[in-house]
Amino acid sequence: MAVLEVLPFSDEHVAGAGRLLAARHARQRQAEPLLAPAFEDATRAAEEVVAVWALPHASGSAALRDEELVGYLIGAPREVDVWGENVWVPEAGHAVEEAEDARDLYALAAARWYEEGRRRHYVLTPASDSRLVEAWFRLGFGQQQAHGVREVAEGSVDLPEGFVIREPREADVEALLAVDLALPTHQRGSPVFSEQPLPTEDAIREEWHSTLAGNEEKILIGFKNGQPVACWSVVAAELSYHYKGLMRPEQASYLAFASTVPEARGSGIGVALTQASLAAAARDGYAAMVTDWRVTNLLASRFWPKRGFRTAFLRLARSIP
Repeated sequence: MAVLEVLPFSDEHVAGAGRLLAARHARQRQAEPLLAPAFEDATRAAEEVVAVWALPHASGSAALRDEELVGYLIGAPREVDVWGENVWVPEAGHAVEEAEDARDLYALAAARWYEEGRRRHYVLTPASDSRLVEAWFRLGFGQQQAHGVREVAEGSVDLPEGFVIREPREADVEALLAVDLALPTHQRGSPVFSEQPLPTEDAIREEWHSTLAGNEEKILIGFKNGQPVACWSVVAAELSYHYKGLMRPEQASYLAFASTVPEARGSGIGVALTQASLAAAARDGYAAMVTDWRVTNLLASRFWPKRGFRTAFLRLARSIP
């Protein structure tokens, strides 16, 4: 095999990167056909590469054999106040012919990121490519987030006895504060240890009033004895910055929020709300639903696959001391 040459990514590599990304997406769609077929086209895939390369402070690397591009890697920072000094390799930010080459690409790109003081690195990678995921693991990365997808369909709702599901009203806002706080509070505990600060009650109230005044979200609340105990929210997937390009199926909805107070967990209300949300999405003309969860959230990482969500992408993370 010819010697691998790794050099900084530049504009001249974009077309070849589009070819590699299109091939990667075609392989991924064999495992998850709900993903959009458009990105199997090299020209369309190259547009996604251009979008990543145009991000502020983007940098990366390119790998060649016999002067032919066989891999690329591009990363760019996101909000420091949320992610620390970071670099993200988004879903269109890397593709290789040989999984092992990802390690060489990272070695060059990460040297610059490290010198810039960006010590937290994140990668969005296809979950179906086990050899590529394993290559990232051997670079010190671990799983942080899973992005799942499934079909939507109308069906029955198995509502547990004593519970009611309906849409929220302004009069419910005060009682919904505890429901909103249940998820971020759980995420701050072990073994997730999220560093995101809890929202204030005033911020939650303001968000609820704004949400109820609009019409972009389909929100369903689970009640027991007149008290809200769970909240599920669905929006069009294109409204989420998580789901764009290669990660977003056609006609996709996004289950953006799901929270249950501790005393109602295991009651079946979350299952019923998921069934009701899928049915509502089907009636609204969606063909698919996406959602995501922290893999260290033991409840979520067991709940969502049981609800039929198949992991399509993984967010991998590495923090360098």
